[in-house]
Amino acid sequence: MKDKITYDPDWRTKYQEMIMTADAAVAEIHPGGRVFIGTGCAQPTELVKALTARASKLPDTEIVHLLTSGEAPYADKKFASSFRINSFFIAENVRNIIQEGLGDYTPIFLSDIPRLFSTGRLPLDVALIHVTPPDEHGMCSLGVSVDIVKSAAENAALVIAQVNPQMPRTHGDSGLSVHEIDILVPVDVPLIEVHPPEPNDDTRRIGEYVAALIDDGSTIEFGIGRIPQSVIEFLKNKRGLGIHTEMFTDAIIDLIDSGVVTGESKSLDRGRVSASFCMGTRRLYDYIDDNPIFVFHPTEYINDAFVISQLNKMVAINVALEVDLTGQVCADSLGTRFYSGIGGQVDFNRGAARAPGGRAIIAMPSTAQAGKVSRVVGQLSPGAGVVTTRGDVHYVVTEYGVAYLHGKSVQERAIAMISIAHPDFREQLLRDAIEMKYVRQEMQDVEGKVRVGPPEQRTSMLLDDGTQISFRHVHPTDQPRMKDLLYDLSHETIYYRFMSTLKQFSQKQVQDFVYVDHRSEVAIVGTLPAPGGEDIIAVGRYYLNPKTNRAEVAFVVRDEWQNRGIGRFLLKTLTAIAKRHGISGFTAEVLRQNKAMQAVLNRSETKVTSKLEQDVYSYTLDFA
Repeated sequence: MKDKITYDPDWRTKYQEMIMTADAAVAEIHPGGRVFIGTGCAQPTELVKALTARASKLPDTEIVHLLTSGEAPYADKKFASSFRINSFFIAENVRNIIQEGLGDYTPIFLSDIPRLFSTGRLPLDVALIHVTPPDEHGMCSLGVSVDIVKSAAENAALVIAQVNPQMPRTHGDSGLSVHEIDILVPVDVPLIEVHPPEPNDDTRRIGEYVAALIDDGSTIEFGIGRIPQSVIEFLKNKRGLGIHTEMFTDAIIDLIDSGVVTGESKSLDRGRVSASFCMGTRRLYDYIDDNPIFVFHPTEYINDAFVISQLNKMVAINVALEVDLTGQVCADSLGTRFYSGIGGQVDFNRGAARAPGGRAIIAMPSTAQAGKVSRVVGQLSPGAGVVTTRGDVHYVVTEYGVAYLHGKSVQERAIAMISIAHPDFREQLLRDAIEMKYVRQEMQDVEGKVRVGPPEQRTSMLLDDGTQISFRHVHPTDQPRMKDLLYDLSHETIYYRFMSTLKQFSQKQVQDFVYVDHRSEVAIVGTLPAPGGEDIIAVGRYYLNPKTNRAEVAFVVRDEWQNRGIGRFLLKTLTAIAKRHGISGFTAEVLRQNKAMQAVLNRSETKVTSKLEQDVYSYTLDFA
């Protein structure tokens, strides 16, 4: 319960002529009308109960809402002749009746819905809303749900408000004058509470990958669902984060209290958490009550892509049901069965993509139906709708990694998506990609080799001049960067590395560098940031001979970065990986003229032996 009064204690007396019971209020609703019901946890439950009880007297009544939490008694099939559901986003409480064809779904960007009301393209006869009691100035607060509710209240012919002292009073553009309301229905009931679901291992891995894409000082949007909320766990070491989001949950409290979220770097609403609604528990409602840190704004502002694009380092995190190999994102249907909605995904995806330093992220588990179905698909399911187009998509994240698709060719996209699919489906996806001509026929040679190295084996080194080089496992999407590296090498470096004067590299040779199994074949790349993402400046790799349990090791470093200690670092890193895999040691073949490679091997922290035959040193490095 609220422990302080933020409203006028005499409001019932001042506005006595406007007060009715819930039953009397809904008696003012006529058959054949269109009735809007408030959003989420601000569903006016007492008004909804009274409305449902009057079902027999309200034939052909259309009920419009964004999404509602808790029960939706009007969505029972027995009321189908009275109430027709028309939802902008399909929550669980109305999903069955819509999928059975007894209700409707209106696919629309969340930012566009208020214009439906204001232009009269979707006129509202009645709005059932939920507000705080009026303050001494006659202002009520829409509390936990401003979103499209404010526009509905401003444009409906009849506004009936459930007035509840348990509704928190929120700051921002959440106010509604009592004189904009026609009927006041006093209640004193708890708000609907939503407890966030516990993340599982897969969603936690996805959350960790997503969090790695969030820099200090970023502003974040958390979409609806288990995955966006799982990111929060991995933000504890970030600093100066801001929030500009459609909705948030209880999880935000710890981020604020720990100093992770300060809003100090936000371009707009600096120092504030900006949102249009929240869904949580009483703990959250008490926390936001009259708390100036939070500003609630209508959808017209929060979801405006132009507003979003002005936020520095804006990160949008949204979810998908399936994504095809070209990057088309389906987020609202399972084939022809409508499941959720477009919501604000496109608004925030486009806004974040255009923001300075912004990142637009789509996240999903790699499989559905207990691992039986891949969410990464060659083609979207028949009837599936494209919410985010292949031209709009940037990052796609699963528990197997991150695929960056924007500006990439179809072949690059397909390989990136296959690499983050569940391993059980990668071979079939590659065959599908070849059949659909997304990738070249010779890619069939890498079937069974589309693998991603473990993310925990990332490291970095700092050169004497302060340059930091990052090292990680090679990724299937590194093929273009690997090709660039090979063709940038000098003739001498090529000769030392390949013991041949190669003038060109075949597609297969380049493929062999990036398609490895990360155990018997391991490749580590050293990278530097670049406008297109990153450049590869060094590669170290080994190939295991299972008969001897020794691996042949080799390196190549871009000419301008040679003699900086990179080769020694690569050898040390590969040695650590090989030891973890139980490999006994390394072998290497080095030309007599290649003094630099000899120096690297001779200085290794292992037992080193070598012998010279026909201008080639044969090295053995023992780990024991």
